[in-house]
This record gives sequence, structure tokens and C-alpha cells, in this order.
Amino acid sequence: MGVVVPHAGYIYSGAVAGAVYARLDPPESCVVLGPNHTGLGAAAAIMTSGTWETPLGEVTIDTELARAILDRSRVLEEDDRAHRKEHAIEVQLPFLQILFPDLSFVPISLMSHEYGACRDVGQALAEAIQASGKQVLLIASTDMSHYISRELAERKDRMAIDAILDLDPERLHATVLRERISMCGFHPTTAMLVAAKTLGASRGELVRYATSGDVTKDHASVVGYAGLIIR
Repeated sequence: MGVVVPHAGYIYSGAVAGAVYARLDPPESCVVLGPNHTGLGAAAAIMTSGTWETPLGEVTIDTELARAILDRSRVLEEDDRAHRKEHAIEVQLPFLQILFPDLSFVPISLMSHEYGACRDVGQALAEAIQASGKQVLLIASTDMSHYISRELAERKDRMAIDAILDLDPERLHATVLRERISMCGFHPTTAMLVAAKTLGASRGELVRYATSGDVTKDHASVVGYAGLIIR
């Protein structure tokens, strides 16, 4: 199973992410893929050991699964620099800690926008998950359009959402670039879709869509948030 969830401040996007997480059955492990906003570290960065800490406690990395993914990818590098100042992955952890207290995870941060790199990571994920025999949740962390009018954000975001619902990673990738949709995590989402399709996913569901304007009441410049489930 895969999900798409936002990573903005909880006051803006937490309800969208929470609506998705509330629908999930407990997995045995999870992989959280996020964009690299900082430009630090490797273009495709994975961590294979250690723990991450939030105010709710520590979350352990699934070393066995992480190493299996790394071994199967040509583009991933073991690198913690890409994660140290990045928020896209860590903001997902409190949801997981509340719902699945003993869950371990694998963090993957992507800076490369090339479709080939996304496909490589997605295929590595699918192969490693198949070999593990585990029920693994794939989480793509992304916000949608940034700092445009609500009307334009909804129109642009709908094009990306439709590609996700159709489980079409190549179309999502091409649409975001062609339409200049400022979806910061389209490349992690592309990789997640590649993996989910390879693992047998057949349908997508839009759980909730919102914009920052729903909170601020400023609809002239918003950020879009979409929550989707892929099964």
C-alpha cells in the first residue's frame, strides 16, 4: 500500500495527513520518501541504521529493509546529510508513532528530478519489499502547488492528482514538469507509484484535498495539500 501525504505545518496540513493515516491498517514496516528542500547531501539519500527522535520518542530505522533497498538501487547513496535539516520525512513520524508505536521505518530523501532516478528507486523498493515478505507501507511526502491563487492551485493540482489516481508515474512526472506545477515532492511520489504498481496496486483514492487558505482565509496565495491512498 502507498499513500501521499503533505508535510506543511500541522495547523495547515495536519488534518489532510491525519485523514489518510486514520484509514490505514498496521504495517510491518514503512518507507517514507520525501523531497530534499535544502540541497544538502546526496541526490538520492537513504539511511540504513540509527534512530530518529521526535517529541514523542525515538523511531528506529529498519536496517534489514534499508540495506536491501540500497543494494538494489543504482542511484541511492547512504548519506545522513540530506536528512539532518530536512523536514519532509520527520513530520510524518508523529502520526506513525501514535498509530503504530513499534513501527520501524526507512527514510529516503530525493533531490534528483530525473524520471530514470525515480524509476530506479521505485523498482528497488518493490524488489526489496517482495524479497522481505513484509507488509510495507510506502509514504510519499509532498505538498502540492505553492503560492498561487486557490483557483489556479486547484486546477493545477487536479492534473497531478488525476495522474496519481490513474497510477501513472510517468504521466505524473511529465505533467508536473510540463504544467510547471510546484509540487515539491513529485519525484518521491513518482517513485512510490512505480513501486506500488510493481507490487500490484490497482486503484487510488483521494481522501482529502485542502489549501492553506482554508486556515488563513487568504485565497490569493495558497499551498495545496492532497491526501491519497494507493491500494
